[in-house]
Amino acid sequence: MNSQTERFTLPGPAGGLEALLDTPSTSEPLGTAVIAHPHPLFGGTMDNKVVQTVARAFVQSGWRALRFNFRGVGASQGSYDEGRGELEDLLAFVAACSAGGRLALAGFSFGAFVAVAAADRLSAQRSIDHLVLVGAAASRFDLPQVPSALKLRTVLVHGEQDDTVPLGAVMDWARPQNLPVTVVPGCGHFFHGQLPLLRHIVVGAMAAHGVGPGA
Repeated sequence: MNSQTERFTLPGPAGGLEALLDTPSTSEPLGTAVIAHPHPLFGGTMDNKVVQTVARAFVQSGWRALRFNFRGVGASQGSYDEGRGELEDLLAFVAACSAGGRLALAGFSFGAFVAVAAADRLSAQRSIDHLVLVGAAASRFDLPQVPSALKLRTVLVHGEQDDTVPLGAVMDWARPQNLPVTVVPGCGHFFHGQLPLLRHIVVGAMAAHGVGPGA
Protein backbone atom coordinates (compact mmCIF):
# COMPACT_ATOMS: atom_id res chain seq x y z
CA MET A 1 0.00 0.00 0.00
CA ASN A 2 1.43 3.36 -1.03
CA SER A 3 0.66 5.00 2.27
CA GLN A 4 1.88 5.99 5.68
CA THR A 5 0.44 3.91 8.51
CA GLU A 6 -0.26 5.10 12.04
CA ARG A 7 -1.24 2.72 14.84
CA PHE A 8 -3.14 4.25 17.75
CA THR A 9 -5.68 3.57 20.50
CA LEU A 10 -8.93 5.50 20.84
CA PRO A 11 -10.81 5.74 24.15
CA GLY A 12 -14.06 4.03 23.17
CA PRO A 13 -17.44 3.50 24.86
CA ALA A 14 -16.27 0.20 26.42
CA GLY A 15 -12.56 0.98 26.77
CA GLY A 16 -9.59 1.44 24.49
CA LEU A 17 -10.01 0.51 20.81
CA GLU A 18 -6.96 -0.23 18.65
CA ALA A 19 -6.82 1.13 15.11
CA LEU A 20 -4.69 1.60 12.00
CA LEU A 21 -4.85 4.74 9.89
CA ASP A 22 -3.39 4.57 6.37
CA THR A 23 -2.80 7.96 4.73
CA PRO A 24 -1.93 8.58 1.06
CA SER A 25 1.68 9.73 0.81
CA THR A 26 1.30 11.55 -2.50
CA SER A 27 -1.57 13.99 -1.94
CA GLU A 28 -3.72 15.78 0.63
CA PRO A 29 -6.42 13.27 1.69
CA LEU A 30 -9.92 13.88 0.40
CA GLY A 31 -11.43 12.68 3.67
CA THR A 32 -11.56 9.73 6.04
CA ALA A 33 -13.03 6.30 5.34
CA VAL A 34 -13.97 4.26 8.43
CA ILE A 35 -13.92 0.52 7.63
CA ALA A 36 -15.57 -2.16 9.79
CA HIS A 37 -14.37 -5.78 9.98
CA PRO A 38 -16.24 -9.14 9.96
CA HIS A 39 -17.88 -10.88 12.89
CA PRO A 40 -15.80 -10.68 16.11
CA LEU A 41 -16.82 -14.18 17.24
CA PHE A 42 -15.69 -15.83 14.00
CA GLY A 43 -12.16 -14.48 13.66
CA GLY A 44 -12.97 -11.08 12.22
CA THR A 45 -10.30 -8.41 12.76
CA MET A 46 -9.06 -5.21 11.15
CA ASP A 47 -6.32 -7.32 9.51
CA ASN A 48 -8.84 -9.33 7.47
CA LYS A 49 -7.75 -9.49 3.81
CA VAL A 50 -10.99 -8.05 2.45
CA VAL A 51 -10.84 -5.17 4.93
CA GLN A 52 -7.23 -4.49 3.93
CA THR A 53 -8.24 -4.55 0.26
CA VAL A 54 -10.99 -2.01 0.81
CA ALA A 55 -8.51 0.16 2.73
CA ARG A 56 -6.10 -0.02 -0.22
CA ALA A 57 -8.89 1.02 -2.57
CA PHE A 58 -9.61 4.11 -0.48
CA VAL A 59 -5.94 5.04 -0.22
CA GLN A 60 -5.54 4.60 -3.97
CA SER A 61 -8.50 6.93 -4.42
CA GLY A 62 -6.96 9.60 -2.21
CA TRP A 63 -8.68 8.93 1.12
CA ARG A 64 -7.39 8.17 4.60
CA ALA A 65 -8.42 4.62 5.48
CA LEU A 66 -9.16 3.89 9.14
CA ARG A 67 -9.45 0.25 10.22
CA PHE A 68 -10.12 -0.69 13.83
CA ASN A 69 -10.82 -3.68 16.05
CA PHE A 70 -14.27 -3.81 17.58
CA ARG A 71 -14.58 -4.21 21.35
CA GLY A 72 -13.17 -7.53 22.56
CA VAL A 73 -11.05 -8.09 19.44
CA GLY A 74 -7.24 -8.00 19.58
CA ALA A 75 -6.15 -5.37 22.07
CA SER A 76 -9.53 -3.58 22.04
CA GLN A 77 -11.24 -3.67 25.41
CA GLY A 78 -14.80 -4.77 26.12
CA SER A 79 -16.80 -7.73 24.80
CA TYR A 80 -19.03 -8.59 21.86
CA ASP A 81 -22.39 -6.79 21.97
CA GLU A 82 -24.38 -8.24 19.02
CA GLY A 83 -23.88 -5.12 16.89
CA ARG A 84 -25.21 -2.54 19.33
CA GLY A 85 -21.93 -1.71 21.04
CA GLU A 86 -20.01 -2.26 17.79
CA LEU A 87 -22.09 0.51 16.20
CA GLU A 88 -21.12 2.79 19.07
CA ASP A 89 -17.46 1.84 18.52
CA LEU A 90 -17.66 2.89 14.87
CA LEU A 91 -19.46 6.12 15.72
CA ALA A 92 -16.73 6.94 18.24
CA PHE A 93 -14.13 6.76 15.47
CA VAL A 94 -16.26 8.93 13.20
CA ALA A 95 -16.58 11.56 15.92
CA ALA A 96 -12.89 11.49 16.79
CA CYS A 97 -11.30 11.19 13.34
CA SER A 98 -13.75 12.73 10.88
CA ALA A 99 -15.54 15.43 12.84
CA GLY A 100 -14.86 18.24 10.41
CA GLY A 101 -13.98 16.52 7.14
CA ARG A 102 -15.51 14.38 4.44
CA LEU A 103 -16.62 10.91 5.52
CA ALA A 104 -16.96 7.52 3.85
CA LEU A 105 -18.17 4.34 5.55
CA ALA A 106 -17.36 0.76 4.60
CA GLY A 107 -17.67 -2.74 5.97
CA PHE A 108 -17.30 -6.43 5.19
CA SER A 109 -19.90 -9.01 6.24
CA PHE A 110 -20.89 -8.20 9.86
CA GLY A 111 -18.96 -4.96 9.33
CA ALA A 112 -21.26 -4.06 6.43
CA PHE A 113 -24.24 -4.44 8.78
CA VAL A 114 -22.58 -2.05 11.25
CA ALA A 115 -21.63 0.39 8.46
CA VAL A 116 -25.22 0.54 7.17
CA ALA A 117 -26.49 1.07 10.71
CA ALA A 118 -23.99 3.91 11.12
CA ALA A 119 -25.09 5.48 7.83
CA ASP A 120 -28.70 5.26 9.00
CA ARG A 121 -27.80 6.91 12.32
CA LEU A 122 -25.62 9.67 10.82
CA SER A 123 -27.52 10.56 7.67
CA ALA A 124 -29.69 13.19 9.35
CA GLN A 125 -26.67 14.80 11.01
CA ARG A 126 -24.02 15.03 8.30
CA SER A 127 -23.17 14.24 4.70
CA ILE A 128 -21.64 10.85 3.87
CA ASP A 129 -19.70 10.79 0.62
CA HIS A 130 -19.63 7.07 0.06
CA LEU A 131 -20.80 3.71 1.42
CA VAL A 132 -18.95 0.50 0.47
CA LEU A 133 -20.57 -2.81 1.46
CA VAL A 134 -18.84 -6.12 0.71
CA GLY A 135 -20.45 -9.48 1.48
CA ALA A 136 -23.20 -7.69 3.42
CA ALA A 137 -24.61 -10.05 6.07
CA ALA A 138 -28.22 -9.65 4.97
CA SER A 139 -29.17 -13.24 5.90
CA ARG A 140 -27.81 -12.96 9.43
CA PHE A 141 -28.75 -9.46 10.61
CA ASP A 142 -31.61 -7.03 10.10
CA LEU A 143 -29.88 -4.45 7.90
CA PRO A 144 -31.49 -1.01 7.78
CA GLN A 145 -32.16 0.48 4.38
CA VAL A 146 -29.50 2.68 2.84
CA PRO A 147 -30.47 6.36 3.31
CA SER A 148 -32.07 7.70 0.12
CA ALA A 149 -29.50 10.45 -0.37
CA LEU A 150 -26.69 7.88 -0.24
CA LYS A 151 -28.02 5.25 -2.65
CA LEU A 152 -26.29 6.64 -5.74
CA ARG A 153 -23.00 6.70 -3.82
CA THR A 154 -23.25 3.14 -2.49
CA VAL A 155 -21.13 0.23 -3.75
CA LEU A 156 -22.60 -3.18 -2.91
CA VAL A 157 -20.35 -6.10 -3.93
CA HIS A 158 -21.15 -9.79 -3.41
CA GLY A 159 -19.76 -13.13 -4.50
CA GLU A 160 -21.96 -15.29 -6.71
CA GLN A 161 -21.09 -18.44 -4.74
CA ASP A 162 -21.07 -16.93 -1.25
CA ASP A 163 -22.02 -19.82 1.06
CA THR A 164 -21.92 -17.68 4.21
CA VAL A 165 -24.38 -15.03 3.04
CA PRO A 166 -26.36 -16.32 0.04
CA LEU A 167 -26.56 -13.90 -2.88
CA GLY A 168 -30.33 -14.26 -2.85
CA ALA A 169 -30.53 -12.74 0.63
CA VAL A 170 -28.60 -9.67 -0.52
CA MET A 171 -30.78 -9.34 -3.61
CA ASP A 172 -33.91 -9.55 -1.43
CA TRP A 173 -32.54 -6.71 0.74
CA ALA A 174 -31.39 -4.58 -2.21
CA ARG A 175 -34.41 -5.07 -4.49
CA PRO A 176 -36.99 -2.95 -2.59
CA GLN A 177 -34.42 -0.16 -2.41
CA ASN A 178 -33.54 -0.27 -6.13
CA LEU A 179 -29.97 -0.67 -4.95
CA PRO A 180 -27.61 -2.09 -7.61
CA VAL A 181 -25.51 -5.14 -6.69
CA THR A 182 -22.14 -5.90 -8.31
CA VAL A 183 -21.83 -9.71 -8.46
CA VAL A 184 -18.41 -11.34 -8.86
CA PRO A 185 -18.94 -14.63 -10.76
CA GLY A 186 -17.68 -17.80 -9.10
CA CYS A 187 -16.57 -15.90 -6.00
CA GLY A 188 -17.09 -16.96 -2.38
CA HIS A 189 -17.57 -14.91 0.77
CA PHE A 190 -13.90 -14.12 1.33
CA PHE A 191 -13.06 -13.23 -2.30
CA HIS A 192 -10.17 -15.72 -2.43
CA GLY A 193 -8.20 -15.07 -5.61
CA GLN A 194 -10.41 -12.08 -6.43
CA LEU A 195 -9.06 -9.39 -4.10
CA PRO A 196 -7.38 -7.37 -6.90
CA LEU A 197 -10.71 -7.38 -8.75
CA LEU A 198 -12.53 -6.25 -5.60
CA ARG A 199 -10.12 -3.33 -5.22
CA HIS A 200 -10.61 -2.42 -8.88
CA ILE A 201 -14.41 -2.47 -8.49
CA VAL A 202 -14.31 -0.17 -5.45
CA VAL A 203 -11.82 2.27 -6.99
CA GLY A 204 -13.76 2.40 -10.24
CA ALA A 205 -17.08 2.99 -8.50
CA MET A 206 -15.65 5.80 -6.43
CA ALA A 207 -14.23 7.48 -9.53
CA ALA A 208 -17.53 7.07 -11.38
CA HIS A 209 -19.46 8.61 -8.52
CA GLY A 210 -17.09 11.55 -8.24
CA VAL A 211 -15.77 10.60 -4.81
CA GLY A 212 -12.12 10.22 -5.69
CA PRO A 213 -9.60 10.78 -8.45
CA GLY A 214 -9.80 7.16 -9.60
CA ALA A 215 -7.09 4.64 -10.33
